[in-house]
Amino acid sequence: MDQDNSDWWRHGIFYQVYPRSFQDSDGDGVGDIRGIIERLPYLVELGVDAVWLSPIFPSPMADFGYDISDYTGIDPLFGTTEDFDELIAAAHDAGLKLILDLVPNHTSDQHPWFVEARSSRENAQRDWYIWRDPAPDGGPPNNWLSEFGGSAWTYDEASGQYYYHAFLAQQPDLNWRNPEVRAAIHDVMRFWLRKGVDGFRVDVIWHLIKDAEFRDNPPNPHYLEGRPPHETLLTQYSTDQPEVHAVITEMRRVTEEFDDRVLIGEVYLPLHRLIAYYGNDLRGAQMPFNFALLSTMWSARSVEKIIADYEKALPPGAWPNWVLGNHDRPRVASRVGTAQASVAAMLLLTLRGTPTLYYGDEIGMRQVPIAPNQVRDPFEKNVPDIGVGRDGCRTPMQWSAEPYAGFSTVKPWLPLARDFASDNVASLAAVPASILNLYKALIALRRMMPQLAYGNYEPVMAHGDVLLYRRRSMDGVAVIALNFGAESTAITSSAIGFSNEILLSTFMDREGEKVEGMLDLRANEGVILGPPLRPA
Repeated sequence: MDQDNSDWWRHGIFYQVYPRSFQDSDGDGVGDIRGIIERLPYLVELGVDAVWLSPIFPSPMADFGYDISDYTGIDPLFGTTEDFDELIAAAHDAGLKLILDLVPNHTSDQHPWFVEARSSRENAQRDWYIWRDPAPDGGPPNNWLSEFGGSAWTYDEASGQYYYHAFLAQQPDLNWRNPEVRAAIHDVMRFWLRKGVDGFRVDVIWHLIKDAEFRDNPPNPHYLEGRPPHETLLTQYSTDQPEVHAVITEMRRVTEEFDDRVLIGEVYLPLHRLIAYYGNDLRGAQMPFNFALLSTMWSARSVEKIIADYEKALPPGAWPNWVLGNHDRPRVASRVGTAQASVAAMLLLTLRGTPTLYYGDEIGMRQVPIAPNQVRDPFEKNVPDIGVGRDGCRTPMQWSAEPYAGFSTVKPWLPLARDFASDNVASLAAVPASILNLYKALIALRRMMPQLAYGNYEPVMAHGDVLLYRRRSMDGVAVIALNFGAESTAITSSAIGFSNEILLSTFMDREGEKVEGMLDLRANEGVILGPPLRPA
């Protein structure tokens, strides 16, 4: 398919790289830009279309790059501006798009903007951040909580006011009600767009505007014991305010000053609120990330309902998207089990909408246990012992059975999985039925069959542990049957609707098998059916 058109992001497959953990080129145990350049041929061979990078900007690394001290630089840990320019050129030469993380909700407390704002109440940049006087008792201005534990307000002794931070105290929130802040971030966007980046994934986009009156958040009546403490309150006034959509529309306009760019929003909200981020007349984010598969019960009926609800809720003309894993949530192979990881892959790459892969999921990487003395994640450090740590899904990519998994020549910044000697790119590439080769086959089939990229989604009634649906376009029909269960099952061909052959099984061993009368599915098997792709 031709990528160089305005809807490339509709048919493209996105791949998230966590730069610290992808490839270390200079032997310091941390991944870097030149390491990414080195591995671009792998991404081309895999078949993805766009690479999204987690932050690579200068940062004190209190939250590993999500605390930015310079929006238009490159942190020396990752390389130089020249390295980044080379990455853009190499990616584009390889036919890949490059997406940057934009983190506009907050900066580092070491960003020059905040240093100025903190210097005095009269400073011209004071209102670039959110400052409030203490409550009558001298405490925080309201009850808002940080997502990383404790109050979301930190007292500044020098000025006698509190500043707001939705995350760490080292990550003060910008005041997006201030037009100067908006203009400054818009200029940041233009800086990278002029360099040739193909769009942005906007971090915590639903946080950007806060309640103008700073009212207390109400208690969460559905809070579950053992969950992070900030969930004791509903974020009614600290997130998802109506004015945020005008802000996003302005950001979209900036991207549209350049050809063929995309704006993606990170939005952890219920479906009925998520879809608002497409904006009036679809002038918001082209793809507000749909994270429903990250937290749902892994069963045929649960997933079927999520798909149906999402398809029904999408505004006319809005393009869907699906995510199975990212740098904040446990690995999919650990969430659903190794046996179901292949079924999850087939689901992701056959649903209507743009799929996003997380590095390493294509080789079935699992959550790596992190010993207390190895914890790097500030969330886990601040809220320990309840399983919120994100280090386990950020461990180094497993390239080979060489020392340190071919990721580095020295001990990496996070521990490797114990199984890296067997579960790595080199070894799995040599196994015809491996999950890596399944991903490659799924991506190749998606390219060969436009109905898998553009076709309508048509649910087919099924029972038990089977999820059944069609993808239909002018190019034809494909049928997808997924067995979420640990027992074999059978489906009558009348349920499927027409005579087919198996184009691909998650076990990679039934291609070309005719289906007449009955489709037998093994435990934990998914299949794609359709007319032969080659002469009989």
